[in-house]
Amino acid sequence: MAAWNDYNDAQSNPNLIPKGTLAKVRLTIRPGGFDDPSQGWTGGYATRGSTGAVYLNGEFTVLEGPYAKRKIFTLIGLHSPKGPEWAGMGRSFLRGMLNSARGISDKDVSPQAQAARRIGGFADLDGLEFVAKIEHGTDAGGETKNEIRMAVTPDHRDYAQVMGRQVAPAAYAPPAQAYAPPAAPAIYQGAFPAAQPAAAGADPRPAWAR
Repeated sequence: MAAWNDYNDAQSNPNLIPKGTLAKVRLTIRPGGFDDPSQGWTGGYATRGSTGAVYLNGEFTVLEGPYAKRKIFTLIGLHSPKGPEWAGMGRSFLRGMLNSARGISDKDVSPQAQAARRIGGFADLDGLEFVAKIEHGTDAGGETKNEIRMAVTPDHRDYAQVMGRQVAPAAYAPPAQAYAPPAAPAIYQGAFPAAQPAAAGADPRPAWAR
């Protein structure tokens, strides 16, 4: 039982999700209005900061479990004037997200897996659901906060349970093509062709009876 005259064992920040927690989350990109079509950054999803850094402003909502509906905010790096490291980390994070969301092993290099790691634009990431590993970071004021810097893929033993799947799929299957009705069957050689309807006003009697 907690002692109400001793607070040494009280949580320092009860709003923090414990470090290392695995949770199914949904990504929502908070649009920043910055586009650079030469980089493939369109749709106004990217944000350009005052330092020149470009990033996706990610809002991650926990979907299930004891921390359901909790929100975690993390920036996903696209460009930094200081060098390529931040962008590399962002690309690695996005690769992990796609692997996790689409059930792809990080080691899978099949054509199907490679196709699953491609997107048409940042709109494809908005609403993505995947398994995240929740970490602790520090905000601008030096306070501890939750962050997400890593996605958990099917290679992890707890992936299927957290994602809510009995068995993680081996590879991402692209959407099926739109249904097209089957072509009319061909007339086999030697078969009698179907009778053609008589034109309007034509004499319906056979030639010998006219």
